[in-house]
Amino acid sequence: HAETYLPTLAQQSAGSSTALAMLRADAHNNAQARVAQYLSKRGKELGSRVLSALSVRVSDDPFRKVKKMIKDLIVKLMEEANEEADHHAYCTSELATNKMTREDKSQETEKLSAEVDRLSATVAQLATEITELSDAMSELQASRAEATKMRGEEKTTNEQTVADAKEAQVAVQKAIEVLRSFYDKDAAEESSLLQAGVKGAAVAGKTGGASAHRAEHGSRQHGQEPYTGMGGDSKGVLGLLDVILSDFARLETETSSAEDMAASAYQKFMDESAEELAVKETTSEHKQGSKQQAEEMLHSTKKELTLTQEELDAALAYYDKLKADCVETKLSYEERVRMRKEEIQSLKEALRILNGEDSLA
Repeated sequence: HAETYLPTLAQQSAGSSTALAMLRADAHNNAQARVAQYLSKRGKELGSRVLSALSVRVSDDPFRKVKKMIKDLIVKLMEEANEEADHHAYCTSELATNKMTREDKSQETEKLSAEVDRLSATVAQLATEITELSDAMSELQASRAEATKMRGEEKTTNEQTVADAKEAQVAVQKAIEVLRSFYDKDAAEESSLLQAGVKGAAVAGKTGGASAHRAEHGSRQHGQEPYTGMGGDSKGVLGLLDVILSDFARLETETSSAEDMAASAYQKFMDESAEELAVKETTSEHKQGSKQQAEEMLHSTKKELTLTQEELDAALAYYDKLKADCVETKLSYEERVRMRKEEIQSLKEALRILNGEDSLA
């Protein structure tokens, strides 16, 4: 009987296996179709190219390969999520640090630029004031030199005038003395002659009074007056010489007084100008010291500004790099996290569908 039934049983068993295989294949195809449809739908809803591309491959690839592919994709997405979380933390930290650096360096740059402008203006102002002081000192020194020259010339002139006046006074005084001596002698001689004439007339009067009387009468008739000497002329000449002597004396006195006043005024000007010159020299030295200090500070500030600007430029360049890596994306980090979470959830759901169909087998 075994020979009769065994072939039949073997045939029935082979037929059952084939039917089961066909049934399982139909189930797998049905599950893959459902998964493909589900992934395509979710891909469109989420705008996920990963799910959309996978939905196409699910329909064409073998069942086991599809399951492995979904599992691998879930693992890959989870790894990407972890990597992006680390990258996001890095970007958040770096962007915050870079922002603080850019703000600090920008403020420092503005402050240093303002300080450079202030110091530059200070140096320029001090240079102008030093130049003005130098010009004023040169002008004052020239005025002192001119005053000294004029004082010397004036003093020489006054001394010569006083000397000439004194010499003239001596000469006039001598002339007065000579003339006065001459006039005094002439008057004495006239007085002697007059006395002699009177005596002669008296004698003649005694001897020939009539003749003398006629002679005197005749002289009066001819308009002749008796000689009285040069008394009147001497008073006029001596008076004139006294006036001249007085003029020379006054000239000496006024010139000496003018010389004293001029010398006093000159000395006062020299003292005051010397004090003013000393003040200006001290002020100039102080301003030169301030200018040198301002120039040193300006040089130091410019150097610091250059370094700070370089640091700011480096921070800006790094920010451009960070924007490319961390900022300039179509979706925000939160949106990408949400999408990746949705993609992983969708893949797990697809795997569940496949596993559910598989468990049915």
